[in-house]
Amino acid sequence: MTTASSADAVPGKPAVAVLGTGIMGSGMAHSLLRAGLPVRAWNRTRSKAEPLATAGATVTDTAEEAVRGADVVLTMLNDRRAVTETLTAATGGLRPGQIWLQSSTVGLDATTDLAHRAAGLGLVYLDAPVSGTRQPAEQGTLTVFVSGPSAARATVRPVLEAIGQRTVWVGEDPGAATRLKLVANTWVINLVNSAAECLNLSEGLGIDPQLFLDAMKGGPLDTPYLQGKSAAVLNGDLTPSFALSTALKDSRLILEAAEAAGVTLDLVAASAERFARAEDAGHGDQDMIATYYAGRGA
Repeated sequence: MTTASSADAVPGKPAVAVLGTGIMGSGMAHSLLRAGLPVRAWNRTRSKAEPLATAGATVTDTAEEAVRGADVVLTMLNDRRAVTETLTAATGGLRPGQIWLQSSTVGLDATTDLAHRAAGLGLVYLDAPVSGTRQPAEQGTLTVFVSGPSAARATVRPVLEAIGQRTVWVGEDPGAATRLKLVANTWVINLVNSAAECLNLSEGLGIDPQLFLDAMKGGPLDTPYLQGKSAAVLNGDLTPSFALSTALKDSRLILEAAEAAGVTLDLVAASAERFARAEDAGHGDQDMIATYYAGRGA
């Protein structure tokens, strides 16, 4: 088995394999490179990883090649299936003692399953979902929720400091960080749908939506999120910072967790229905504020 080349090694800085270079993974990889960490990047569709090469990353053909010799393996993929398939593809290049920083939002059951799989491979599993979207990922200003063995903190600290402005250590239990992430996503999902519904109602009542936004601006009920997401709709720029289809997936994970906990979440259930209608209408690849389209004409 080969290890990372001497050209990849930087004294005192962990080598990182980034598996998954979509909206979030690509931004996180750029942040790691800016911090001077060696990065090997892999994506199922190689063309999505190629731009990282010009920033200094080594783009590999396989997940196995990416993880070979890495100190930290960072996964930022869409769902449980993608993470599981990628782990299987990478197995030949993994070694006992590597830290697996699992940042994909996959839900509670999947997190438990992945932790068991990591233990079977001798990996140090850190449950590490993030709060933030495209711009914070690109700027290295995410909030990272982490749970797992405290002994791994020193090694992974440079990675966490590169991708985030804040790290919240939740505990040793690998599911604790995911639980916190689901709570945080509940707030975001309900907030974005509230913004969309206010725009829908403004237009339905013949009120210029900008008048509503101006009325809220600077007051105790205003938020940068309301202003920014509403502006995206009004300007017609729905370039995804967080895709609607991903928000729908996360909504369903939240509802699954709530049901298992005996909690009723009426707002998230309604949000999931809106996301589903918007996705069915062809807006799944747009930013999640495209939930606006689920209320037009209602």
